[in-house]
Amino acid sequence: MKLARLTDGKPEIFFTIQGEGRNAGLPSVFIRSSLCNLHCRWCDTDYTWNWEGTPFHHDREGESGYAKYRQEEQIVECSIEEVAEQAAASGCANFVFTGGEPLLHESDWVALMVELQQRLGDACHFEIETNGTRLPGRKLLELVDQLNVSPKLANSGMKREQRIREDVLRNLTRTGLADFKFVVDSEEDLSEVKELVDLAEVAPHRVFLMPKGITVAQLDDRAAWLVRECQANGFRFSDRLHVRLFGARRGV
Repeated sequence: MKLARLTDGKPEIFFTIQGEGRNAGLPSVFIRSSLCNLHCRWCDTDYTWNWEGTPFHHDREGESGYAKYRQEEQIVECSIEEVAEQAAASGCANFVFTGGEPLLHESDWVALMVELQQRLGDACHFEIETNGTRLPGRKLLELVDQLNVSPKLANSGMKREQRIREDVLRNLTRTGLADFKFVVDSEEDLSEVKELVDLAEVAPHRVFLMPKGITVAQLDDRAAWLVRECQANGFRFSDRLHVRLFGARRGV
């Protein structure tokens, strides 16, 4: 598997709590794959895709000390058995597969879920986080318990045809496993959110609005009016609990 690398050189496998969405606050083991098919300008895991020599823009460009990443320095190659051993070490059976875009490595996740079930049994619960541009295959859908789908809005800085696959979004809804989470930067984003909710044919109670932000101040600045929008439309509000507790950094 191609996993993201922590600053100490180890693969990004860590025991924490889920910070977003339906299971916020639930103790969970995160496994972060590298590589992504999108390039959001505000992405807080840009070390999974913003490689030297690429044309992609990121909001942090121009900050002192920020530079595009060397791909070979940000990826750890691990066997399925190595990943399973580290992931199972805490004894926690709730696993969150994240990225980057995890579905670029679909067969690896299938093999890992099978391996974890063999080690921990039926207690295993699997969530996978995806940007909604790829439809998982039958085997993955049989094994996974929850799809956390985060379609990217225009505030991501990408063209619509790069970030929105209408047929995929509708088919993700039809799996019955999908929650939809939207990263909202300003009130201008809400019309696009509502358009995509209608397009994907997703029920309002499966929709989460999450404020864009990597600091508590940024989250708080957007939270009050975003909560009102959730109340008005029957959506759910998602905080970024891990940012509040640990800050925006790797391995939390």
